[in-house]
Amino acid sequence: MLEILKTSLGSYLPEVVCVVLMCALLIAESMHKEEGGDRIIVHWIATLGLGVATFFAASGLGAAPVTAFYDAVMIDGFSGVIKILMLVATIGTIWLSRSSNDIYPTLKSEFVIMAVGTLIGGMLLASANNMLTLYLGIETLSILSYVMTSLKREDSTSTEAGMKYALYGGLTAGVMLFGMSHIYGLLGSIQFTEIVPKIALLQGGDLAFLLVSFLLFFVGLGYKVSAFPFHMWSPDVYQGAPIPVTAFFALVPKMAGMAVLLRVSHLFFADDSVAGMAWVGLLHVVAALTMTVGNVTAIGQDSVKRLLAFSSIGHVGMMLMGVVVLDVVGVRAIVFYGITYVFMTLVAFWVTSALNDAYGTDSQAVFKGLIKRHPVMAISMVITLFSLAGLPPFSGFVAKFNILSAVVEKGYFGLAFIAAVNSVIGLYYYMKLAKEMIFADSDSTEAMSSFTDTVKVSVVALTIPVVLLGVFWESAMSFAGAAIIHLR
Repeated sequence: MLEILKTSLGSYLPEVVCVVLMCALLIAESMHKEEGGDRIIVHWIATLGLGVATFFAASGLGAAPVTAFYDAVMIDGFSGVIKILMLVATIGTIWLSRSSNDIYPTLKSEFVIMAVGTLIGGMLLASANNMLTLYLGIETLSILSYVMTSLKREDSTSTEAGMKYALYGGLTAGVMLFGMSHIYGLLGSIQFTEIVPKIALLQGGDLAFLLVSFLLFFVGLGYKVSAFPFHMWSPDVYQGAPIPVTAFFALVPKMAGMAVLLRVSHLFFADDSVAGMAWVGLLHVVAALTMTVGNVTAIGQDSVKRLLAFSSIGHVGMMLMGVVVLDVVGVRAIVFYGITYVFMTLVAFWVTSALNDAYGTDSQAVFKGLIKRHPVMAISMVITLFSLAGLPPFSGFVAKFNILSAVVEKGYFGLAFIAAVNSVIGLYYYMKLAKEMIFADSDSTEAMSSFTDTVKVSVVALTIPVVLLGVFWESAMSFAGAAIIHLR
C-alpha cells in the first residue's frame, strides 16, 4: 500500500505542490497582525508555488497516461493541459486581487489561500476517473467558492450573492449525487473505465432509466459551467462578488467543469448508440440555448460585471459546441479557446477593476472617454472586446473559427448557424462598450490614480497574447494538441 501511495504521489506532483503551498500560505498569513501590515509576501509565495506546480504539470505532458490512487484519478495529456490553464488563470487573478480595492486589504491573503484551495478542487476534477473523485472535486471547488463570493462582508449585495451561490450549489450538487447513485445502482461501479462497457449492455427500461440518471448528473456539471438552464446564479454572483473573485469564477471553475464534461462525453457517449445520440442531442439543445440566452441577455446590461457574466455564458455555449463534436478536433478547439479566453478575461476584468476603484461602480458610464485619459488602457480593452466578439486578426477569431470549423465538418450546420447569429449579437454589445471608450466625452481629462504602473504593465502584458495568438496561432494549437483524453 505504501508503495502504491508513493507511486501515486509521484505522478500527482502539481496537486501535492498546491496542497503544500496552501499550508505554507496559512502559516505565512498567521504571522501577520490582523490589522495592518503588507501581505505581499503571501502573493509572492503563492506565485512561486503555483509556478512550481505549473512546471511539474508541463513536464508531465509528454509522459504516458497513468492512473493513481487505485484508479481514482487519471493523469494524461488532457488533464495536464487543463491544469496548466487553471494555474496560469489563478496566478493572474491573485495579482489582480493585489491591485484591486474591491477586496478589503486584510482579506487579500484570505482570497489567495481560498483561490489555491479552489484550484486544488478544479485540478482534482480535471483528473477525475470515477464518480466519487468527481464529486469530491465539485465540493472542494464549490465550498470555498461560496466563501469567496461573500468576502465583502459589509456589502449586502456580496453576502446575498454568496447565499444564492450556496443555495444553488447545494441543490444542484444534491441532484447530481442523486443521479450518480442511480448510475451506480444500475451499473454496479463508480469507475469510469468499468462503466463504459456496461452501458453498451443496457436495453429497454434500464437504458431509459440510465439516461434520466445522466440527465440528473448533468445538472451538477451544467451548473458549474453556467450552461442553460443552470446559469441563473452567474449574473448575481458575478455582480455581488469582488471583481478578482468574479474573474476567478469566470476562469477556473468553468475550465474544471468543461474538463469533466469533455472526459465524460468522450468516455461514455462517443459512439452511435442510443445513449450516445441522446447525450449529443442534449448537448445540441443546451449549447444553442446557452449561447442565445447569454448573448441576448447581455445586450441590456449596464453593469460591466453583469455584461461579462452573460458574455461568459455565451462563450460557454460556444465551447459546448466543441463537446458536441466528440473527437480530438473538438477537444483541441476547446483547449485553444480556453487559452485565449484566459488572457481576454483577465484584461477585461483588470481594466474594469481599475475603473471600479476610481469611481466605486462598474457601470458602462465610467468607461466614457477612457481613450482620452488612458489611451493605452483603452486600446487594450478595445482589442480584448474585438477579440471576445471574434473579429480578426485577434485570437478570439481563431478560437471561434476552430469551433465552427469542427462543427461544420461534423455536419451540424444548424448549430453552426445559431453560433454565427450569436456572434453578431455579441458584436453589438461589445462594440457598444468600445464606442463609449472611444467616442463618448469623458467628465475629466485627468489620469486616474487607480491605473498604476503595475496595472498598466499587467494589462499590456496580458493583451499581447490576445493579439499574437490570433496571428501566430500554430504554437498554441500544438500545445492544445497535447490535450489527449485517455479513453481506457
